[in-house]
Amino acid sequence: MLEPRTSSPEACLDTIRQLRATGIPAGVMVAPIIPGLTDHEVPKILEACAEAGAQFAGYTIVRLPWAVAPLFEHWLDEHFPDRKEKVLGRIRHLRGNRLNNSQWHRRMTGEGIFAEQIASLFEVGCRRAGIGTRPKLWTTAFRRTREQLTLF
Repeated sequence: MLEPRTSSPEACLDTIRQLRATGIPAGVMVAPIIPGLTDHEVPKILEACAEAGAQFAGYTIVRLPWAVAPLFEHWLDEHFPDRKEKVLGRIRHLRGNRLNNSQWHRRMTGEGIFAEQIASLFEVGCRRAGIGTRPKLWTTAFRRTREQLTLF
C-alpha cells in the first residue's frame, strides 16, 4: 500500500533464502518505520527475516523531505485518516517539531522518546530473532595492481 511498485515481502524473503542457500551473507533494512503506524510490526518483520536466513539488520524511520511530506500527508488522508494526526505528531516529536530533520545521524533515527522506543523495539526484536549487527567489512581478498590500467 505504501510502496506499490516494490517487490512483495514474500519475494524479498525468498531472495534472502536464495542468497543464504548459496552461502552469501544477507541482511535486511527495515524501512521506513512509521511511528504510530508500522512500528508495532517490527518484531514480526525481524522474526520472518531471521527465519528466511537474514544475519544482520538495520532500520530507518520515515523521512519526509521537501515534496515528500505533502505526498505522505495525502497518502495518510486516503488510507489512514483516523491515524493521520497521531502519525504526524509522532514524526514531528522525533524530528524536533518538524516533519523532517536533515541533520546527520538524526535524520535516519530521530531523537526523543519515540526514537528511543523504536530503537529499543528494534534491538530487542533482533536479539529475540537471533539477528546480529552488520558484519565488519574486510579487504584481504582485494589486490592492488602494480600498473595503471588504461581506458582503451
